[in-house]
Amino acid sequence: MQSAEAKFNRNSLSLTLKRYSSAVSDMEKTILLPSLLRDVPSDCEAADETCRDLYANYLMLKAIRNTVESSLVPLDDHKAKNATFTKTPEPFLEADPEALFLFHLRGLFSVMSDLTKETLSLTDKYLDIIGLAN
Repeated sequence: MQSAEAKFNRNSLSLTLKRYSSAVSDMEKTILLPSLLRDVPSDCEAADETCRDLYANYLMLKAIRNTVESSLVPLDDHKAKNATFTKTPEPFLEADPEALFLFHLRGLFSVMSDLTKETLSLTDKYLDIIGLAN
C-alpha cells in the first residue's frame, strides 16, 4: 500500500505544480538576459500560426507560474477572449498554451466550487435529517 501512496504523491497536482514552479525559477536564474531570446524560433513548424520565439515562450512560462503561485485566475483575460473554445477537443489542438492553461484552470476552479457547494448541501441535508439543522 505504501508504494501506491508514494506513486500517487509523486503524481499529485500539488507536487507537479511545485516542480513546474521550481523549473521556472531555475529558468529565471539561468537566463540572465531574456532579451537574447528574441527572434530565436522555438521548436515548432514554421507554418504553425502559434509558433512563437523563445522570448515569448519565456514570458508565457513565467506568467503561468505567477498564476499558479498566486492562485488568482484572471477573470477577464485577453488570451481567453481571443481563443474560441467549444465543448469539442478540436480547437484545443491549435490553442495558445497559456490560453489553454487558463481555460482548464478556470474549469478546475469551477468544478471544485461546484463540488464544495454540493458537499455543503449534503452536510446540511444530513443535519436536517438527524434533527440538528440550524
